[in-house]
Amino acid sequence: MIGLKSSFAFISALLLIPLTALGEVTTEVSCFRSLEGKNINFEFRSYYDTVSRWSGAGVKYTKSRKVIPLVYRSVEEEVMAEGRPSQFTTTWVEVSEDSLTGEYEMVSQGARIYGMTYTNYKSGKKYSFEQDITMDASPETGCRW
Repeated sequence: MIGLKSSFAFISALLLIPLTALGEVTTEVSCFRSLEGKNINFEFRSYYDTVSRWSGAGVKYTKSRKVIPLVYRSVEEEVMAEGRPSQFTTTWVEVSEDSLTGEYEMVSQGARIYGMTYTNYKSGKKYSFEQDITMDASPETGCRW
């Protein structure tokens, strides 16, 4: 059985490999703002390699220089109505300093992200975010807060 430190090292190594070496990789950048309490903003980047079918993600908060790696956990599909896009709930696990520290849950339908929540494993606190669709963002520049 692979230990947590070994898993984290493997995931970190994958994130450092030039993505072009894995195949055709798509990168999506989304910007999120907190819905309540403190003004918390973060950039969510997801990566998908069409050849190996590998996916990964990371978040970077505006007040941090560090990107926090996320590991894909699951996706649930819900058919909303005949002929309409399904709704997807995707869960990503946060890996910070060799530990699983929380999870992000994203609800999307078609190209639109309707919500993102973060749950901190240690405190049990849950935070809600909305996508800022007015934010100018690209893989090259990220979110321009």
